[in-house]
Amino acid sequence: MSFFRAYIAPLLIVLTFLIAMLAVSARIFLPGDMLAPAPIEEPVGQVDDARNAELPAVSWLLTGQPDDLS
Repeated sequence: MSFFRAYIAPLLIVLTFLIAMLAVSARIFLPGDMLAPAPIEEPVGQVDDARNAELPAVSWLLTGQPDDLS
C-alpha cells in the first residue's frame, strides 16, 4: 500500500494534470475558424411573437414603467 501512495498515486495525479493541460492548450493550434463557438440555427433565447408581446421592454427594467401606463 505504501508503494501505491508513494509512486502510483502521485504519478496518476501528474498524468491527469498533464492531459488536462494538453487538452486546454490544444486550442492554440486550431485554425481560427475552429476557435469560435459552433453556430446555432435558432437563438436559444428566442420566443414566439405571442409570448414576446407580453414581455416588457428592456427600458422598462432599467428606468421603470412609463407614467402613462398606470
